Amino acid sequence: MVRLENIMVEFKNKKHTFNAVNNVDLEIQEGEVFGIVGTSGAGKSTLLRTINLLQKPTLGKIWINGEDITSYSGAALRNIRHKIGMIFQHFNLIHTKTVFENIAFPMLISGVSKEIIAQRVPSLLELVGLSDKTNVYPSKLSGGQKQRVGIARALANNPRILLCDEPTSALDLETTNAILELLKNINVQLGITTILITHEMAVVKEVCDKVAVMEDGRVVEQGSIVDIFSNPQHQITKNFIATTNNLNKIDEL
Repeated sequence: MVRLENIMVEFKNKKHTFNAVNNVDLEIQEGEVFGIVGTSGAGKSTLLRTINLLQKPTLGKIWINGEDITSYSGAALRNIRHKIGMIFQHFNLIHTKTVFENIAFPMLISGVSKEIIAQRVPSLLELVGLSDKTNVYPSKLSGGQKQRVGIARALANNPRILLCDEPTSALDLETTNAILELLKNINVQLGITTILITHEMAVVKEVCDKVAVMEDGRVVEQGSIVDIFSNPQHQITKNFIATTNNLNKIDEL
């Protein structure tokens, strides 16, 4: 379980203090796919980065499986990060390394033996549908293939939590649907708690169990997909839902 308790993130310059995240409380159950949706600047990416302490909160606590990790540093922080994979919007692949080497990289950093790496990378490539791309460089891959490599890399160290930072926003619609289907399959097969941020309610509808809606650094509404789509309370939520044309999935739930 992931629990965010009264999280606040302040950014300061010489003249102003800006609250990018303001008093956010969230509870994400083990095995859930949890969406965080908001417009640009709503604070969702900053909030996501607090979960693995890439962004230290100014106030509040982050709990993972009952463990308060907020003040972790050094070896303790590295160990907890090994349990948290991250997928990025723009892939963040190392262009001078092959697909195999990109996926192997986090395992090398963690001290995993070459023998285990040699076994694990092919299984990850099979999972994401890229078994034929082992020795290919990122420049030869499509956007969807690059994101599949990013997903395999995020899974390399057997994480229990997967953070997805707008994983489909750089992709076309067909590729987006394929990547979302892959993320759903991974959640089902591996039972990984998945936290996904997006500015598209259609993405949330397709893949998430629950959703939190952010505006101006605050969570203004949260609940199950069925509840949020069938009875939105906040105007920003209503605006998001209005952009989602096909609500057939809600009728089926």
